[in-house]
Amino acid sequence: MHPEHRGFFFINCHPSSSEAKMQAKAQNIIPPKFISPAKLPPISNISLPSNVPQAISITAPSPEVSSAPPDHHPQLVDDKVAAFWDYQFLFVSQRSETAEPITLRIVDGKIPQDFPLGTYYLTGPGLFTDDHGSTVHPLDGHGYLRTFKIDGARGVVEFMARYIQTEAQVEECDRITGQWRFTHRGPFSVLKGGNMVGNTKVMKNVANTSVLRWAGRLFCLWEGGDPYEIESTTLDTLGRFDIINGRHKLLQDEDATPKVDVWDVAAEILKPILYGVFKMPPKRLLSHYKIDGRRNRLLIMSCNAEDMLLPRSNFTFYEFDSNFKLLQSQEFNIPDHLMIHDWAFTDNYYILFGNRIKLDVAGSMTAVCGLSPMISALSLNASKPTSPIYMLPRFPSESNGQRDWKIPIEAPSQMWVLHVGNAFEEERDENGSSKIQIQASGCSYRWFNFQKMFGYDWQSGKLDPSMMNADQDKLLPHLVQVSVSLDANGDCQNCSVNDLNEWRKPSDFPAINQDFSGCKNTFVYAATSSGSRQALPHFPFDTVVKLNVRDKSISTWSTTRRRFIGEPIFVPKGTGGGEEDDGYLLVVEYAVSTQRCYLVILDSKQIGKTNALVARVEVPRHLNFPLGFHGFWESAGDCGFGN
Repeated sequence: MHPEHRGFFFINCHPSSSEAKMQAKAQNIIPPKFISPAKLPPISNISLPSNVPQAISITAPSPEVSSAPPDHHPQLVDDKVAAFWDYQFLFVSQRSETAEPITLRIVDGKIPQDFPLGTYYLTGPGLFTDDHGSTVHPLDGHGYLRTFKIDGARGVVEFMARYIQTEAQVEECDRITGQWRFTHRGPFSVLKGGNMVGNTKVMKNVANTSVLRWAGRLFCLWEGGDPYEIESTTLDTLGRFDIINGRHKLLQDEDATPKVDVWDVAAEILKPILYGVFKMPPKRLLSHYKIDGRRNRLLIMSCNAEDMLLPRSNFTFYEFDSNFKLLQSQEFNIPDHLMIHDWAFTDNYYILFGNRIKLDVAGSMTAVCGLSPMISALSLNASKPTSPIYMLPRFPSESNGQRDWKIPIEAPSQMWVLHVGNAFEEERDENGSSKIQIQASGCSYRWFNFQKMFGYDWQSGKLDPSMMNADQDKLLPHLVQVSVSLDANGDCQNCSVNDLNEWRKPSDFPAINQDFSGCKNTFVYAATSSGSRQALPHFPFDTVVKLNVRDKSISTWSTTRRRFIGEPIFVPKGTGGGEEDDGYLLVVEYAVSTQRCYLVILDSKQIGKTNALVARVEVPRHLNFPLGFHGFWESAGDCGFGN
C-alpha cells in the first residue's frame, strides 16, 4: 500500500493484516475495528493525495450521498475518485500466510457434486511496498502462491496461501521482526529506500508468474530464471529446480559450417558481465509452458541472456515425458531482435510471434547506473508495419516441405502478442496444402510500454489507471485469430489477422479446455470488460467471455459492480471424452470496495444465461490477496501432470 493511500484504507477496510497494523503504528494511527457509515466523514473532506494523476479528475459527490463509503451509493459507481481507489486496492500488499487449510464459506450456490476433486493453484505478486520507502512494479512483487482444493462430493473448498521463499524473498524479509527491506531492483523497478545507484541485483527471481504441476511435482515460474519447486501439501519452498541444465543442441543445416560473426564476439564480451556481475542465468526460462496432451509431454522454452542486448535471438525448446525425462531439445538461432512472452505449438511446429525490440542506448546507461529500471535498456522496434511469425520445425527429420524456418511469415498487422490460447493444423487438402489457426491476445505497439505496464510509474511508485484505459480501445489488448495457409512445400500462400469472432472489446488471458491444446478446438474463454464503468471502461476486467469459433456465437458472464476478475481456468468434468465445453470455469473475483476475494465457479455451458453462476466462496478478509497472474488446475486423477 502506498503511504499516501493508508488513511483511506483504514476508513474503508478492516486493517487485519500485519502490514496494515505496522503502517498504522508508524503513523500513530489507531486502526478502527469497525466504523459505521454514519460516522464516516463526508468524502469531500477526505484528504486525497495531491499528486493524483492528471488523467483522474476528482469531483466530490453530492452532499446527500457523501455520508457513507462509495460502495453504499450506486451514484458513485462511475465516480473517478472511487475508480482511482478501486484500482489501487487491486494491488494491496498481503503479508499474512496460512500453512493450514482453511475451509471457505460458501456465500452463493453450492459446490456441485460432479465437480472433480482437485486443486486450483494461482500465483501472482503479493508484496509491492517495503517498510523503508520503496515500492516495486507489480511484475517485481514477491510470488504469493494461493491454492483452492475443491471437493465436490463433500461440497467443500479449502484455501492455503504462502510466499515462495526465493533467494530474494529470504534476503528481503526479516523472519524475526516481519519487516521487509527491498534490496533487489528487479527488471521493472527502482528502489527509493534501498541501494539504488550501482545495485546489480537486477534478476530478481520472484516466481510470481505461472504454476506448473508435472510428474508429481509443483513449480512456480518466473520470466527469466529457474523455477522454484514447492511441496504441494504444505506449500513449503524446496528450492530452485534446474530444469534445463544445459541440455540442448543447436539446430542448423547438417552441411553448414558454424560461422563466427561480430555478434558472437559481442556475446562473448557480454557473458561475463551478465553472468558474473548481474547474476543472470545463461539461459532464461520463459514462464509460459505448453502441455501436449496427445503425446503426454511438457514443452518449455528458454532464451539466451545476452540476446536481450543483441540484434539476434536464440531460443531453445525442450520436451519432457511424464517422468521428467528429456526426450528432445532444439536451439534455433534467429537473426532478429525479439522478445517472447508466450508461444504456441502444433503437431509439427513451434510457433513464435516475434515482438520486435531494440537496444535503447540512453536508457541502457541510466539503467546500468540504477537511475531507471533495467527494462529501460530496451524499447519497441516499430520500424516494420508487419509482425513476424516463425514456424520452427518440431521434428526436423519428419518436417513437411523444405521451407527455410529462419525466414518469418510476415503477418499483415503490427501487433505485440501477449498470450496465446491455442494453435492447431487443419487437415491437408488433396494438393498437400494446409492451414494453421492461432488464437491469441495482442495489442498495438503504440500502446504497449515496458515501463508503464499496469499503469505503474517507477518515478513516483504509483499506479495510474488511465494508462490501461486509453481512449483508443483498438490499441489495447484484444483477441485475434491468425490464419496461415501453407502449400505442400511449407511456403506461405496467405496470412490474415482478424478479431476473434469479431469480438472487439479489450480482452486478455485466452483459455481453452486443455484436452484440446494443440488440436482443433471450438471454444475460447477470456477475461474482458463490460465497459459499464466510465472511469475504468477497459481494465481491470469484470467479465468472462465465451467464444464459439465455429458458429461465431458469443456469450458472457459479468460480475457485480465494483468487482473485477482475473484469468479464467477451464475444469473438465469426469475423465474426458465428453463435449468440449462440458465443465466448469474457475475465476477469482476481487471485490475491491470491501477488500474481499472470492472463488467463483461457473457452468461453462450456461455462460450467457442467468444460471451460469454455480457457486461463490469467500476468502477471509485477513487473507484477501492482490491480483493474481496465471493458474493451473490439477484433478486428483491426473497423477501430477497435464489435464
